[in-house]
Amino acid sequence: MTNENPWEVHIVRSPRRRRTLQARLVEGGVEVLVPKGLPPDQERDLVARLVARLRERVSRASVRSDEELMRRAQELNRRYFAGKLRVNSVRYVSNQRSRFGSCTHSTGAIRLSDRLASVPEWVRDYVLVHELAHLVHPNHSPEFWELVYSYGLAERARGFLMGMGLAGDAEGGDQDLDLA
Repeated sequence: MTNENPWEVHIVRSPRRRRTLQARLVEGGVEVLVPKGLPPDQERDLVARLVARLRERVSRASVRSDEELMRRAQELNRRYFAGKLRVNSVRYVSNQRSRFGSCTHSTGAIRLSDRLASVPEWVRDYVLVHELAHLVHPNHSPEFWELVYSYGLAERARGFLMGMGLAGDAEGGDQDLDLA
């Protein structure tokens, strides 16, 4: 561990992994999955680069703080829901790989993937409106979509997310945006 990287890095060598590396934040640091048998010098360089990229992404997310997200959610609540929704927390999380956001209707908790920290504000606003609408309709009914589409840039934001490849492949990507 260097001074530049305050995280403890735990390397998991996988015999099933052939060419790709993966890093994720875990309790106490970063877990990096690497192919078993990768030469030590190559592993060291690749892990350092991957951890640096993760650090940069987390840094971008912290610039757009959870407090800022909550303020924005409250503004969107006032604008699109007449301020009637009970939003208890809004925060970025690093463990949402197959979704952009999630909402727990019963607690009023909204979580956004940290991948959204670097998208334009109007795209992030779309995801917030989508999750806020779940506080009214915890489903994807026509009434839910009517609320979501009250956000004038909804269609454009959905296209942005799909066009940037953030929504995954054509088959599985629909789950990210609840496009069905």
